[in-house]
Amino acid sequence: MSALFGLLRKETYHILRDRRTLFVLIFMPIVQVILFGFSIRTDVRDVRMVIVDPTPDATTLEIRDRFAAGGIFRILGVSPTASPLDHLFRTDTAQVALIFEPRFGEHFAAGDPAQLLVITDATEPNTGASRQLYVNAVIQQYESERGRRAGTVQIIPQVRSRFNPTRESTNLFVPGLMAMVLNIIAALMTALSLTREKETGTMEALLVSPLRPWQIIVGKVTPYLGIGFISVLAVLGVAKLVFQVPMEGSLALLLAEGTLFILVALSLGILISARTSSQRVALLAAMMGTMLPTQMLSGFIFPLESMPRPLQWISIVVPARWFVFIARGIMLKGVGLVYLWRETLVLAAMTLLLLVASARSFKVRLQ
Repeated sequence: MSALFGLLRKETYHILRDRRTLFVLIFMPIVQVILFGFSIRTDVRDVRMVIVDPTPDATTLEIRDRFAAGGIFRILGVSPTASPLDHLFRTDTAQVALIFEPRFGEHFAAGDPAQLLVITDATEPNTGASRQLYVNAVIQQYESERGRRAGTVQIIPQVRSRFNPTRESTNLFVPGLMAMVLNIIAALMTALSLTREKETGTMEALLVSPLRPWQIIVGKVTPYLGIGFISVLAVLGVAKLVFQVPMEGSLALLLAEGTLFILVALSLGILISARTSSQRVALLAAMMGTMLPTQMLSGFIFPLESMPRPLQWISIVVPARWFVFIARGIMLKGVGLVYLWRETLVLAAMTLLLLVASARSFKVRLQ
């Protein structure tokens, strides 16, 4: 028993001595509870809506006011034609479109069936279905109230889902899973690999070699870049052959964007390894810096619009948020670099910033 108590005292001493490990062990559960508590939301809010009203009248204006006053929908604009909708949906500017038929108010006032079309972005199938239900609820409530006042009236809403008409959940999750896999391979494994060199003492052997610090980094992380690229091909192959996830856009562009995201993850892994001295701390830091934000703050599982504003702002610095948006845009919407250049620039800027920070930190640690 004395040996056991001695081992317990020794391990407790090492944990208390390593302040970074102690800080991560205490801080990580707090962060997890906060993120899970605020990000796991199924509420529908701040739905971006565009209305197409070719012949505005009192009836369509009243329906439009109901959507604007409900607190769920945010009216981006009203157009007389449906021509801007394709661009708005492909850039993720609009999530729902409400299209009135010509002379909608006249048909409605005469008691004839008045038709309107509801178009939703179904890249997130569950959220898209919820948005359709909210739209139908507003229309049915209006129809019921007018029916009680003016006799029998009828509004016939037609529903159409864009980009994922079958509402397959795999079409939503595969791009996010790709980000998860690449984070594990690139960031997590890179952080552990470089930190292992410090723990085993082989880093000193590399330092006395003719290699410069940047050459050591390149030599250590390049294999993970190749493995990450192969993983992208494997994930896309499984997505197409097993789950029949569509590939509407350019495969070459998606591979290039995947490579860029791997570089971001590699840079983050290098920075973590430069700032830590043990594999245990590097593992916890990599999980907090990559896995948890990818799950909670990238839109991979939960829509960002349903989260509180502070979490939406924090998600801006999560690389997976931008890659998931790019992957869904290419695979489901078929958009190209013309629509995705902003997100691509964000990932490129993150790569440059993390590389500069990690290079400076790595040199300081080596000295």
